[in-house]
Amino acid sequence: MRTGSFRGFDVAMHDPGIAVITFNRPERLNGLNQPIKRDLIEALTQAQMDDDVRVVVFAGSGRAFCAGDDISGRPMEGTGEALVPDIHPGHHNAIGTYEGLRVLSQPLNSAIRGLDKLTIAALNGVAIQTGLSLALACDFRIASTEARLGSATLRFGLLPDEGGQFLLVQLMGVAKTMDFLMRKRIVGAAEALDLGLVHEVVEPAELQGRAMALAKELAEGPQVSMRLLKRTLYNAAEMTWAHALDDIAGKTAISDHHPDAREGVRAFQEKRAPKFNAWLEGR
Repeated sequence: MRTGSFRGFDVAMHDPGIAVITFNRPERLNGLNQPIKRDLIEALTQAQMDDDVRVVVFAGSGRAFCAGDDISGRPMEGTGEALVPDIHPGHHNAIGTYEGLRVLSQPLNSAIRGLDKLTIAALNGVAIQTGLSLALACDFRIASTEARLGSATLRFGLLPDEGGQFLLVQLMGVAKTMDFLMRKRIVGAAEALDLGLVHEVVEPAELQGRAMALAKELAEGPQVSMRLLKRTLYNAAEMTWAHALDDIAGKTAISDHHPDAREGVRAFQEKRAPKFNAWLEGR
């Protein structure tokens, strides 16, 4: 996976296999636009195919995680390297908006949700609209006490059009999502924890360290089984009982015969901590 400064974000690698993507437009509250989204999708594609990447962490700079789409119309300040070429974003008519969402905007959250490697959102500040749905697409969310989360698209007469409504319903159910979206609510970290939108809340000074500690814990786990388990958990949320059983049976046929499983059993018998991922470290 390429590291460096790109349009709207920086990428850095940390041992053991932790890719940190940091939004780097604090002057625009890390607002996203189409070029940034396309570059993020390319970065995630690289992360998916790179065995050196085990976990991806998303973080914000300044006082925001990501305050949504940048609708100011201003040119990007101090843009970094482009990972993919620009294309016309559409939105000039109804069909352009439809195609722009399906082809340019929604695929970003699909790329995060579809990534086999586990993902963490470290929410340092506001996560609104696009920023909220991006965080909800991640597998884990850790919030600073200064974080504020919401969609609030109805404040502009707009819809949560990048999958936010689906993700909120999965996490909170229909009734709470109805209240959250229709009343244009933006909640603090403690309430977000009560609603099930984040996994834990920490003091601002502890956020980066806690996110990296969780990333290290996940990166040191048995990567093949964890990636298969991630897929089957998301599948189970939308499958019937019979389909879910068949799905995990097929994945178990892979994990049971992987060297990590043999190491796990051997470590248990020898009363020691397992040393997983020799297939990665011995490349």
